[in-house]
Amino acid sequence: MHSLSRARRLRAGALTVLASASAAVCTTVSAAEDADIGASSHVLSLGIVRVDGAAPTSLPSRIPTTMEGVTGEAIARDINATDAEDALKYLPSLVVRKRYIGDYNHAVLSTRASGTGNSARSLVYADGILLSNLLGNGATFAPRWGLVSPEEIARVDVMYGPFSAAYSGNAVGAVVDYQTRMPTRFEAHARVGYSHQPNDLYGHKRDYDAKQASAAIGSAEGAFSWWLHAGRTDSEGQPQTFANRPLSSAAPASGAVPVTGAVAGPNRSNQPWLLLSSGTQYDTVQDQAKLKLAYDFEPGLRAMVVFGLWSNGSDGRSQSFLTDADGRTIDHRSGGGITQPISVDGKGYSLSASDFPQTRDELEHRMHAISLKRRVRDGLGWEVSGSLYDYLADRSRAYAPTNAAPNAGRITDQAGTGWNTLSAKLTWTPDGSDHTIDAGVSQERYQLRTKVSALTDWRDGGADALTSRFDGDTRVRAVFAQDAWTFAPDWTAVLGLRGEHWQSFDGVTQSTTNLQNHPSRAQTAWSPKAALSYGLSEQWVIKASTGRAVRFPTVSELFQGGFNAAGQFINNDPNLKAERSWTSELSAEWTGKDRDALRMTLFHEDSRDALYSQLNVATNANTVQNIDRIRTRGVEFSGTAGLPQHVTLTGSVTFADSIILANAGYATVPGDTIGKWQPRVPRWRATMLAQWQARDDLSLSLGARYSGKQFSTLDNSDVNGFAYMAASKYFTVDVRAQWRLDKQWTLAAGIDNLNNYQYWNFHPYPGRTFQVELRWDH
Repeated sequence: MHSLSRARRLRAGALTVLASASAAVCTTVSAAEDADIGASSHVLSLGIVRVDGAAPTSLPSRIPTTMEGVTGEAIARDINATDAEDALKYLPSLVVRKRYIGDYNHAVLSTRASGTGNSARSLVYADGILLSNLLGNGATFAPRWGLVSPEEIARVDVMYGPFSAAYSGNAVGAVVDYQTRMPTRFEAHARVGYSHQPNDLYGHKRDYDAKQASAAIGSAEGAFSWWLHAGRTDSEGQPQTFANRPLSSAAPASGAVPVTGAVAGPNRSNQPWLLLSSGTQYDTVQDQAKLKLAYDFEPGLRAMVVFGLWSNGSDGRSQSFLTDADGRTIDHRSGGGITQPISVDGKGYSLSASDFPQTRDELEHRMHAISLKRRVRDGLGWEVSGSLYDYLADRSRAYAPTNAAPNAGRITDQAGTGWNTLSAKLTWTPDGSDHTIDAGVSQERYQLRTKVSALTDWRDGGADALTSRFDGDTRVRAVFAQDAWTFAPDWTAVLGLRGEHWQSFDGVTQSTTNLQNHPSRAQTAWSPKAALSYGLSEQWVIKASTGRAVRFPTVSELFQGGFNAAGQFINNDPNLKAERSWTSELSAEWTGKDRDALRMTLFHEDSRDALYSQLNVATNANTVQNIDRIRTRGVEFSGTAGLPQHVTLTGSVTFADSIILANAGYATVPGDTIGKWQPRVPRWRATMLAQWQARDDLSLSLGARYSGKQFSTLDNSDVNGFAYMAASKYFTVDVRAQWRLDKQWTLAAGIDNLNNYQYWNFHPYPGRTFQVELRWDH
């Protein structure tokens, strides 16, 4: 596959690359501290946060708010984790829209009050390095999950809501931080895995397989430690798109070919349609490599450098469902041109190239990070850090023939796109004081560089005439301060304030006939935070948090648009307002012996000027616009219980009522979105994970995930969730077994979606998938 790009990926995989180590949040704990904490202890500090595992969370544990986490050991034992995002499978209220193994452009994180179309309403970090793709908001701006492999995760932690002043308004949904391994002695690891998905969607049976391999080596000698990891994923995904037509009443055109094989059924609005072909069946190869270097100048003072490289090559294919009387497959080229009239049940239709998409993506991204951190000692700790994420190469080719050029297409080139971050932070605990003060300054800059050009040969040809261009930058400079005050033995209060100065500049939108230079803009916003915890007893804690979040428009929402026939700017809006949200929660937490715990959380979010795409009446095109007000209210239950016979049960249930209360715009007619559910935020979600340590060397787990009814459209007109382009409810069951063959070898096998539930989130999710992996650890 992709003979031209494979050689480059092989070279990339051989580079000693990549990245982690951090910036602001990475906390590497010494072996002595690990021993003090204990291998499976619970730490309850004034009821602020419970920590499971051998290392404390790297998130700000002084904030008395909801935090959840899982250790790398538990991920390897209990979860069929082929990608880093799988670590979040059973955490409360979180859903990642992962469509297949290695999904690199649609695996968006959804939280309590944000659906899978709102990628810019959460933050994902690895060792404090920003992985969230805040260049845009939507399915194609998923976090860069591929820069973390499941086997290198030490733990992952989640803070729900925008309650820490250290994070931008994009934290309104959640902040996720992966901590990856850093050795304290020599160690080496290797893993191979294989996945198999039989799939028969719409009666077309085919198997889709994935193969993975990775290796890591690292050591620590005196003050110096290092870690090198490299991995490859070779994956086939099930088809993601389907050419469709509403039922026709027209007579067949002259020369129409009678065909069979079209799949009849209801669309998402419950109207009858025909499905004619499948498309976007990705065959993907990804290489990832990461190098981490750390040096301890003195106990507690560490410098770290990280370099990472991620490459992706994928071919997207299509397949016609249609055959003629002789059994020949019929598509748009069957008549020798680029369109083909057909007859289905005596009615006329026409096939075009867009019904049979073909794509080829060649991406190579790199990440750099550097940090110098001093752990709190003598009342003072600090860190300075910086990171860079760069689209070294990012080319997407697509088939788009013309009568004159039957192999023509277009290429989208985003080389030069990326982001960078800088930050400086300190923590100060005055001698003899009950206060802990955190403060810092930061800058984040995002740059979009997109050129779309015509191709004479869509597979291998060079770029011809420029057809469109989108350029622009955004920058956020921020300052924050936060004070955690233990003003009584059982009480802790946290007050914080974040100030942000946002700018957009150098915005350009260009087509073949139009050029628009957008004026620069600037805005300053202040976001207060407050939290309070009270320890009722050794077991019970009450926590309350509230905070304001300002989510500024992304560079793509501002500038990546187009022009209609009248020359009007459409699809995006350079004058968008920032999204403003007030989020609050009230929790009661009980912590028992061993791992027993229970939490109930009431949450509320009120968002003004929420950013969504809807009809712009002036241009008659769907355009990103501000929706006046969305309110979400709900309750979340989460718990862990140790049962007899070495069984541990964890689970969660979430109810969320997310309603559009005010919207000057509309989907079809004025007022048709008022009172409707926010897209892709279901009323009910639930998770369960049961783990049984059958023997010292054998662990078995059973997981279940549920999501209730939801909608994809602002007016909730997609009443049939079980159709292409709709969003459905689902209930899936997963199983896994891990057997430690000896001290170094571990064999694991599992099945995801054991009950083979067919569910949708615009695209189809995977069916029943069998997995097996073998690990070696030294």
